[in-house]
Amino acid sequence: MSKLEKLKARLLSRPKDFTFDEMATLLKRLGYVLDNRGKTSGSAVKFTNFEVKQVIKLHRPHPSPVLKDYVIDNIILKLEEGGFFNG
Repeated sequence: MSKLEKLKARLLSRPKDFTFDEMATLLKRLGYVLDNRGKTSGSAVKFTNFEVKQVIKLHRPHPSPVLKDYVIDNIILKLEEGGFFNG
């Protein structure tokens, strides 16, 4: 099983300790590009996949790097819509 497949499986298991860095790695491996709009953007980040014409917007969690449950659910939904998961 590749690292990408392991990250996808981990995300789909909806773990309570899935970090922003893990999510960023997964999205980058799926073809998304990170755009945090420079130093003045604060915690707002945007991941864009030009191939599937999709944008995922969220806030970088702080002080803990762990993503909230609703953020994980939203990312899974977006990836399903983009055809990266079979639902």
